[in-house]
Amino acid sequence: MFKLYPVFKGLEDSFYAPSFLNASEAFVGLQNYSFLFTDPVFWSSLKVTLLFNVFVNPIQVILAFMLALLLNAKLKHIGWFRGIHFVPVAVSVSTACILWNIMLSPEQGVVNSMLVGLGLDQQPFLTGSKQALASIIGIATWKGIGYWAIFFLAGLQEVPVSLYEASSIDGASRWEQFKQVTFPMMKRSITFVAVSVTVSNFLLFSPMYILTQGGPEHSTNVLMLESYNSAFLYSDSGRASAIVIILLLLTLSIVALQFKFLKAKH
Repeated sequence: MFKLYPVFKGLEDSFYAPSFLNASEAFVGLQNYSFLFTDPVFWSSLKVTLLFNVFVNPIQVILAFMLALLLNAKLKHIGWFRGIHFVPVAVSVSTACILWNIMLSPEQGVVNSMLVGLGLDQQPFLTGSKQALASIIGIATWKGIGYWAIFFLAGLQEVPVSLYEASSIDGASRWEQFKQVTFPMMKRSITFVAVSVTVSNFLLFSPMYILTQGGPEHSTNVLMLESYNSAFLYSDSGRASAIVIILLLLTLSIVALQFKFLKAKH
């Protein structure tokens, strides 16, 4: 009810457009889609969305996996670290964005103060068109990897210890154990996290909305933010729904490829 109904409702709404002749919306068929395919703003948003996901998804998966390996290690005080590593996840998105906006401020932000203290130039970060998207990738990664690492940690703890003992007896090094034991046994966890990260980041728009409003120069204007603006700023629910349907199809296509190439072999 809560997943399929909105999809079909969005598909239906994408066939309508605001009518200035009466209070109801007019049926326009595929016109919203044809307008999108000739709209440079849509193509710019699509490019930003793909660019954002090309970088943020593998970065989050790799760092989350490395963090899980650290959390799974039998080190002194690792229990303390397991507690504090989850703090960024517990912080709400809006609070995290406000804090990072303060820290990355070009004038009085602590990050630029540290750069100046090291003799380096101040950076625009969120206020520069060449750095804004990268800054949001960094913020999203800081916020998310602790959460995804929990799933990897659960997968690591399911790997039988006997496999490591047997490979150790055979003279396998730690790297060989990782390649021959850990990674193959983690295929399902990797697939789950990769798919979940992809879906989550394709739908992500809160940091862009809170921190940059899609700017500077549309450099952070992802499809979800463009859809939000269409619906709530321009009152064009038909265009907004068409964007969401295209985004849904794009996400499903990428997820299908991920299942195909990451599916665990029995």
